[in-house]
Amino acid sequence: MLTGPMWKRSTPEGLCKRGYPTAVRKIAIANPEHAPYGQAAVAAIKKEGVYERVSGKFVLGENISQTAAFVLSGSADVGVVALSLALSPNMKDKGRYVEVPPADYPPIEQACVVLKASQKKDLARAFVEFVKSPAIVELLRSYGFGVR
Repeated sequence: MLTGPMWKRSTPEGLCKRGYPTAVRKIAIANPEHAPYGQAAVAAIKKEGVYERVSGKFVLGENISQTAAFVLSGSADVGVVALSLALSPNMKDKGRYVEVPPADYPPIEQACVVLKASQKKDLARAFVEFVKSPAIVELLRSYGFGVR
């Protein structure tokens, strides 16, 4: 499971609790029609009780990486992005984030599998074992991923 923080370019105050709907002009989220992070963003914003006031300000990214790029470039004032992106070297020192409580959105689960049709099953299995190794699990956790 991954968590997705609210990420913004400036002050550390919580966004939704401090009147941001009028101060912010553009809010980047992944497209909720096909992106799990977009669906999670909409759920969290609705839970916050400001969806109707801010939905007209959404700038939709095709995926969570494009959404982060909108925020990073200044094309959006704030955005809801994956915690792993907010903690990445590319973003971590260029703004501030507020983590959205996991209870505010449906879980986003990602998996690693070996396909039956794989031409290189042994190599694929070795990669899965590598991803499950303690060092990589710790690395994933350091970027905000919950690992089971």
